[in-house]
Amino acid sequence: MSWQSYVDTSLVGSGHIDKAAIFSGGGDNIWASTPGFSVTPAEIQSLITGFSDASSLHSNGVDLAGEKYQVVTANANTISGKKGTEGVYACKTNQVVVVAHSPDGVVHEQAARVVQALGEYLNGLGY
Repeated sequence: MSWQSYVDTSLVGSGHIDKAAIFSGGGDNIWASTPGFSVTPAEIQSLITGFSDASSLHSNGVDLAGEKYQVVTANANTISGKKGTEGVYACKTNQVVVVAHSPDGVVHEQAARVVQALGEYLNGLGY
């Protein structure tokens, strides 16, 4: 399966995610993305830093695609945030960072599970 297929089928195809992207583990290359989901290199670097030091994310929030989100959970592998009824989710594997957005009306836990499930699957494949 191509990286774009993971975005289109595994994430957006779940019905819980409306925008998503997959980046290299260092955040320096975008491997796949939904059209219009413009996550900047600085935003990805902030997430990558947050995986190892969540304290700044909890106090400052996280910016994705030009929007600021309050961080709800952050640990070495996953970050989730919210802005009103919208949500953002990030999952770090050995070689990739998966980032996704859920629209109004989606249960945050379900969206987070979709992103985490893809992360676990990719880890299982060695990514």
